[in-house]
Amino acid sequence: MTAYLLGRLGQSVLAVGCVLILVFFMVRLTGDPAVLMVSRDATAAEVDAFRTAMGFDRPWAVQFAEFLGRAVRGDFGRSLQYQSSAWGLIVERLPATLELAVAGLLFAVLVGVPLGILAATRPNSVWDALAQGVSLLAQALPAYWVGLVLIIVLSVKLGLLPVAGRSGFASLVMPMVTLGLGVLGRLTQLTRAVMLDVLHQDYVRTAHSKGLGPGAVHYRHALGNAAIPLVTLIGVNFGYMLGGAVLIESVFSWPGVGRLAAQAIFQRDFPLVQAVAFFASLVVVTVNLATDLAYGLLNPAVRRQ
Repeated sequence: MTAYLLGRLGQSVLAVGCVLILVFFMVRLTGDPAVLMVSRDATAAEVDAFRTAMGFDRPWAVQFAEFLGRAVRGDFGRSLQYQSSAWGLIVERLPATLELAVAGLLFAVLVGVPLGILAATRPNSVWDALAQGVSLLAQALPAYWVGLVLIIVLSVKLGLLPVAGRSGFASLVMPMVTLGLGVLGRLTQLTRAVMLDVLHQDYVRTAHSKGLGPGAVHYRHALGNAAIPLVTLIGVNFGYMLGGAVLIESVFSWPGVGRLAAQAIFQRDFPLVQAVAFFASLVVVTVNLATDLAYGLLNPAVRRQ
């Protein structure tokens, strides 16, 4: 288990290092960053002054060394739009994104896993067809389209929920469903597949022969042994929910990191874009590492390494 942990930690550190390199060159490969950041009405003298102030006139090696030194301290410079620390803005918006990601994941798990189990325990039935239909539909519908339809129906037509913003549980319902719907579909499909395989194992038949009820057999014995691929899917998708809910947060005006990223891109706020890109990558790497560790705890073969 120690070798497994050290290997995964080493891979994560390497991934973070590669992300820092990509984030540094992301701005510079699109052209002169000084020209891209300043106003289109800026004069040549103003562009030169900005280039010198930001350090873009120095050699790339020097710029990269300084960038790494600041990045390890969480310093990505000041936002051009907000005139405050780029990393501080992310930390400020993180609770809203975390709330939305956790709510969307809980919605997907609490609906998708039981639906997959229902389909697996009743193969070729109406329930199985219904579960597979929901799974396919949830994965096929574009998230932004689902969000707009929910707004039109539940907010504009029926007046049941607020259109946008973050003002309590009512404002969380629509973005939560929109964000979690795709994960729900994938989770339902995977749960059905792994449960169909596990339910034909000898230990499941033994549990039935001992007189255990269907709930105990399905959820305690079968689901526990089918958990490894489910944990992997949940972990990976949670990372992307935290780091990439740009469209959902923009549609619902949710004040999270995703909406902040969209605003930074439109305003050409490259220090903030760099900080958000690094944050999203760091979240994905961290969640994948946690998923790998959970996989190691669930898999006895890994624990014995």
